[in-house]
Amino acid sequence: MADLLHRAGVFCRLVDDEWAAAEHHRIRKEVFVQEQHLFPGSDRDARDDNSDTIKVLGLRDGVAGGAVRLYPLDRHGLWQGDRLAVLAGARGHGLGGPLVRFAVATAAGRGGQRMVAHIQPRNVVFFRRLGWRVCGDEEIYVGVPHVPMSIDLGAERADHAR
Repeated sequence: MADLLHRAGVFCRLVDDEWAAAEHHRIRKEVFVQEQHLFPGSDRDARDDNSDTIKVLGLRDGVAGGAVRLYPLDRHGLWQGDRLAVLAGARGHGLGGPLVRFAVATAAGRGGQRMVAHIQPRNVVFFRRLGWRVCGDEEIYVGVPHVPMSIDLGAERADHAR
C-alpha cells in the first residue's frame, strides 16, 4: 500500500509532519466542533496520542479539505475508522471516497481483516457504495444517531497483491 494516493487532483497521504497534523486537526475541528457541534471545544481524545493511530489527510489540487483516522482494535485484525471529515466547501468534489478507500487499503496493508465505523445515517448510502455493510442497529454515538457498519478487508488485500 502506497502511503500516497493520487487520483484526478485528489491526494490522500499519511500525516507524517507538523503541517499535515495541524491541517488534519483543523479540518476535524471545523467539521465536528464548529459545524456539527458534536464536541465542545475539541474532538481530540486519547486515540489521537496513541502510537497505533494513523491519521490521514486528503487534499484536492494541493488544498487540504479532508481527514480521517484509523487504528487497530485488537490483535486479530479488527480496525476502527473514525473522524472522517470533509470541509463543507470541499464536499461533492471527490475527497470522501478516496479518504475512505485510503483508510481501508491502509488497514488491509497492515494485516487488517475487518474495519468497523460509526456512520451518521445520512452517510450510510455513501458507505454502501464503497462496499461497507450495516452490522448492527442504529445507536447513539457522541450524542447523535449513528449506524454501525463494517467492511471485509480481505478483498482489499487480494486487490493489493495483484
